[in-house]
Amino acid sequence: MAVMIPQGYESVLGLYETQKAIGLIKQVFLAKLCSALHLKRVTAPLFVDPSLGLNDNLNGVERPVAFDVPAVHGTAEVVHSLAKWKRLALHEYDFFPGNGLVTDMNAIRRDEELDNLHSIYVDQWDWEKVILRQERTRTYLEKTVQDIVHAVCGTLDEVKWQFPALSVQLCRDVTFVTSQQLEDRWPEKTPKERENAICQECRTVFIEQIGAPLASGKPHDGRAPDYDDWKLNGDILFWHEPLGCAMEISSMGIRVDAESLASQLKASGCEERAKLAFHSALLRGELPLTIGGGIGQSRLCMLMLGKVHIGEVQVSLWDDATRKACLDAGVQLL
Repeated sequence: MAVMIPQGYESVLGLYETQKAIGLIKQVFLAKLCSALHLKRVTAPLFVDPSLGLNDNLNGVERPVAFDVPAVHGTAEVVHSLAKWKRLALHEYDFFPGNGLVTDMNAIRRDEELDNLHSIYVDQWDWEKVILRQERTRTYLEKTVQDIVHAVCGTLDEVKWQFPALSVQLCRDVTFVTSQQLEDRWPEKTPKERENAICQECRTVFIEQIGAPLASGKPHDGRAPDYDDWKLNGDILFWHEPLGCAMEISSMGIRVDAESLASQLKASGCEERAKLAFHSALLRGELPLTIGGGIGQSRLCMLMLGKVHIGEVQVSLWDDATRKACLDAGVQLL
């Protein structure tokens, strides 16, 4: 995918100011998120045992980075995300309903296509919270989304106070819409074009119910069948003015219970996963009911600092065409 640098773009903050602002964003937002959702920070793995079924399968086609570990006579996989590991951790750490955990997640997604918003290096806050059976509702999901958006906007307020040259504006009012409603409104557009259209109109959007096929027969986007409940999940998007596009900040949702896990594994043709340790424990009702998600750290920094390429806020590998396009436009990659 091609990199696009808007004509006349110039970063508001210099290199060292950018680095200082990144540190401030990560510190302030984590504190606000923990306060809003009642989370405690924990330490998380960089890699997992593939035989346990804990790695996130994403869309089912991405290849995890794997390596042999002679000391344990086996192999390990670098995580894609911690969607399933967090739920197991909540069980093992004996968290009570209403409380949860958050961790810094670092991942390698080797098959990611590189563009302004995507890198093979992923850094995000992965969070997960224990909930009650009666809280597995859209009302609870949407309240949690609003809490996260308020934490984002509150962080931006503090960052702009420290760096008054920044002029980024974010909308605190969330528009909630289902993926089917978007398809009904814009059947001729691709899912990405629909996201751009609704975000340009409403600024801050939560697109719900992602994973199951829509009326057209195709899902809005791919979702692994074994963590989010496809009826109770979604993506938080903000309008990113410098690029003129929707920017996904978080994929999140109320997680599968035994019933929805069995249903979604069958619908995806992945029923063999039910034999894995994580999945069989969930099907036996041994794991807590939870809500959780990932919030992109570099994406959030890019959004708040008005950057046009994710390489301006994180260090990664880039192809020659990307490096040339950024060099020609005066964009400094870290």
